[in-house]
Amino acid sequence: MSVISHYRWRVSIGMTLTFVALILALVFTLSSRAITFANVTLTQISSDPYTNTTSYHATEVEPDTFSFGSTIVSTFQVGRFTNGGASNIGWATSPDGGTTWIHNFLPGITKIQNPANPYDRDTDSSVAFDARHNTWMISSLPLNQTSSGGIVGAAVVVSLSTNGGTTWGNPVTVKAVTAGQDFDKNWTVCDNTSTSPHYGNCYTEWDDFGHNNQLHMATSSDGGLTWTEGTVPPAIVIGGQPVVQPNGTVIVPIDNGLETTIESFVSTDGGASYSRHFLISNLKFHPEAGNLRSSPLPSAEIDGAGKVYVVWADCRFERACTANDIVMSTSTDGTNWSAVTRIPIDAVGSGVDHFIPGLTVNKATSGSSAHLGLTYYFYPSASCTTSTCQLDVGFISSTNGGSTWSTPTMITGPMTLTALPLTTQGYMVGDYISTSFNNSDTAHGVFAVGNTVPGKTCTLGDITSCKEAMYTNTGGLALVGGSHTSIGDVVVVSSAPVSSILRTSR
Repeated sequence: MSVISHYRWRVSIGMTLTFVALILALVFTLSSRAITFANVTLTQISSDPYTNTTSYHATEVEPDTFSFGSTIVSTFQVGRFTNGGASNIGWATSPDGGTTWIHNFLPGITKIQNPANPYDRDTDSSVAFDARHNTWMISSLPLNQTSSGGIVGAAVVVSLSTNGGTTWGNPVTVKAVTAGQDFDKNWTVCDNTSTSPHYGNCYTEWDDFGHNNQLHMATSSDGGLTWTEGTVPPAIVIGGQPVVQPNGTVIVPIDNGLETTIESFVSTDGGASYSRHFLISNLKFHPEAGNLRSSPLPSAEIDGAGKVYVVWADCRFERACTANDIVMSTSTDGTNWSAVTRIPIDAVGSGVDHFIPGLTVNKATSGSSAHLGLTYYFYPSASCTTSTCQLDVGFISSTNGGSTWSTPTMITGPMTLTALPLTTQGYMVGDYISTSFNNSDTAHGVFAVGNTVPGKTCTLGDITSCKEAMYTNTGGLALVGGSHTSIGDVVVVSSAPVSSILRTSR
């Protein structure tokens, strides 16, 4: 496995931005909930170095994170294309719980990074850690451009690091497409419980858009070097985030391919086979105003005892479906799921729109004492246009397994939509974002922030017009409990939306 050299990028004072949100208080007059306007300091952890004119530069979108011990690793798209994928996949690693960061870009994948590489673009990165083999993994979806100018999901690959996420090797192929296949929306997780019968197994999920979004699952038991596909039922899906219980059971929360329900699939034999789907909930989603790219993909995490928490954007509690809340369902076995509850970021009817959630659960906690942190994007007013929408990032937490929640904290904003890359599915910060706890119970969200370049909108191929990079909250956010609850909320929209269009989200 070849390894490229890395360089340290210690973030200097000049690359640390402080966003004071007090000046935005007036935009929250529609809400009956107080917002904590914290003096939140942000640290930029990466930036886009590429200059090919076929992408938006400088842009970085769609981060995932994972933490183990004192190490936090993030991964994201760099140099977003209009119709799918990016110039490359980036990574940023903190070896000290989020205090300092180093970053670079994955080798061996895209021709934009090196003409000798096999693929035109890359996308949909997620990160996992295999404790048994001391290996970090970044899963991604390389794309190739067709002769007609379209793109095809050419493979699912993993890039491996055995030295703490600070150098990465050329990719290992999990699965390459065959005739008629077109892969999409991969995700990887590992079994890190030493007493599990499948300790050291890692699991990768993806779907085949070329065959009606058919679910696929593969397993590696040697640190990601080789992969074997499991047996899965016929299933139309998109956007899964598998998790592993301490007993080795694999649970895969995922949307159906029409995004009308959220479901789960379960494996109890180390990924050799998977169950039929179990219904978590119907979905009811309010499309974001201003042509922002967004969808109700799940964010899934697990506590120390194996309880699974799944959150997504949903408008069922809002009359006439005029805005989204972030909602949650939980399960201890992946087959039986709790009734959907609303995370009380704002009051019902506030007019605030919440979307693209990134959930974290501290695995050192569990049950009624589980610590949860949630980073999310939001509009202070759902009724806005491309020119008036104000895109913000918020955070909320719970110290009792989601029974009650803190007062939300505004992390940063507002962003102007035209400062973001415009894709075929709308202005983009990502289909997902992420939050991870460090080993001191402090939450670190990683998210895209689009800064406006004076006098310009973000323009394809113009490296001076965009300024969207990856950021985290400097030092993390201390976990705070609270008394805010959604008890008494009433579902006013119960039916799932009707759709006949299979989704692809590259």
